[in-house]
Amino acid sequence: RDLAAHLIVRERRPDAALGIIAAPLAAHGEKVRRGVRERPFDELVATVRKGPPVWSPIRLSLLDRLTNTSEFYIHHEDVRRAATAWDPRELDAGLSEQMWQMISRMAKVMMRRAPCGVVIRSTSGPSVVARAAEPSVEITGQVGELVLFTSGRQSHARVELVGPDDAVAALRTASLGV
Repeated sequence: RDLAAHLIVRERRPDAALGIIAAPLAAHGEKVRRGVRERPFDELVATVRKGPPVWSPIRLSLLDRLTNTSEFYIHHEDVRRAATAWDPRELDAGLSEQMWQMISRMAKVMMRRAPCGVVIRSTSGPSVVARAAEPSVEITGQVGELVLFTSGRQSHARVELVGPDDAVAALRTASLGV
């Protein structure tokens, strides 16, 4: 219910969706989301399946890819990893590349509240400096795991953190993401 309501508000209520990224509008966004959440479950699922309304810019393929590729991956993993036993999924090369591009473009925004410098490194090779500061921590992992970590799911992302112990500990509990 919560996930469906979040997606519906994000796609269909721009006034409330702004609360996701703008703290002054968060109370309004949360009120609208709670209202949507009370709809019958079948109706919530049907609305999500329809996708964004015709007037939504998210219907454009470029914006859909930019907003939904990582968003749907993250929320899919939220549901998968709520179970007691799970393993990271192996992503196909195309999805992995799309999500690495997202990390590369959004790294500075996603890590702006990091308490230390951050370098993000994919196990497939590329890296990006997300925050230049000292001390610094290097986060290494598969692209999907890096997406989860940088979006604030540090406790569920299987990554390796290398750096001073106090900086690593602070980064594990920092408020990350948009």
